[in-house]
Amino acid sequence: QVQLVESGGGLVQPGGSLRLSCVASGIIFSINSMAWYRQAPGLQRELVADISSGGTTTYADSVKGRFTISRDNAKSTVYLQMNSLKPEDTAVYYCSTNIYRYYWGQGTQVTVSS
Repeated sequence: QVQLVESGGGLVQPGGSLRLSCVASGIIFSINSMAWYRQAPGLQRELVADISSGGTTTYADSVKGRFTISRDNAKSTVYLQMNSLKPEDTAVYYCSTNIYRYYWGQGTQVTVSS
């Protein structure tokens, strides 16, 4: 079955950086688009960034220029490099792919606070 396992979250000060990783199994990773979403308390889940099988990327306006999504097909892994983090980036971050339906990881908490 499809499994997505995120890691790399934690507590970081404003202006700091984190790199999230998501390892996928049960799919032909190289032909699937992958995405990162986030959900802050009391808010809806929102798309942060996605990357196509060919490497084309899109970003939410709120993270453009600060976050970078990338993929390593040999490792079936998608990354989210997050720089210049702000308190408003605090959320649970989820890895996702859509193969006839959405699949989600368990999420990893990112907290930006001094």
